[in-house]
Amino acid sequence: MTIHSGSCHCGNIRFKVEGAVEQAMECNCSHCSRKGYLLWFVPREKLQLEAAPDRMATYHFNKHVIDHHFCRDCGCAPFGFGTAPDGTATAAVNIRCLETIELDKVKRVPVDGKSY
Repeated sequence: MTIHSGSCHCGNIRFKVEGAVEQAMECNCSHCSRKGYLLWFVPREKLQLEAAPDRMATYHFNKHVIDHHFCRDCGCAPFGFGTAPDGTATAAVNIRCLETIELDKVKRVPVDGKSY
């Protein structure tokens, strides 16, 4: 079992997430492309916050079904919470915010979010 540590830029939002990062979604929608997200999806219970939730703000757009969380101080957006099509609570982790990930070794899966 692999556990990754992650955070926003200033460290006010810290978290641990369990799992092996084998691939990440690289979406071309306006939100993901502007922020440079590389998203890895895990069951919500695999992500554990290590800082008070009051340090986070939330952004909604489009269908308003994903809670895009970001730091109130540095603006960095390390993850979002939503629901998978099967109803499972899910976390979308921006792997750029994980401390030990070698980005060039993670397979990037392009997703055409512009078309949704």
